[in-house]
Amino acid sequence: QVQLVESGGGLVQAGGSLRLSCAASGRTFGTYAMGWFRQAPGKEREFVATISWSGGSTDYADSVKGRFTISRENTKNTVYLQMNSLKPEDTADYYCAVRRSQLIARDRNWYDYWGQGTQVTVSS
Repeated sequence: QVQLVESGGGLVQAGGSLRLSCAASGRTFGTYAMGWFRQAPGKEREFVATISWSGGSTDYADSVKGRFTISRENTKNTVYLQMNSLKPEDTADYYCAVRRSQLIARDRNWYDYWGQGTQVTVSS
């Protein structure tokens, strides 16, 4: 089993920044992709960003491209999501996830382990 713990969420004004972290522990795999997803009240969980084991491949949802940056530190089994120029529509619970594959993916059904989420609220 892999345990994921997100942190870094909070309340921020529009235009501000937050940095989310996700630490993996337990039975971590040799190589795996990780991703960030978010879920706003009353909406489906949606893809935000993903990164390969090496960090050489990343992908972003169009809605966050150019504002959010995903990165990772494999020595710490940690993935980050730097969020800049935040908008009220970014308000959601943010979840990190592990995919038991080196390949990145947008579909949440391809991810095997999930964290409990961290709340991000952007005020206008």
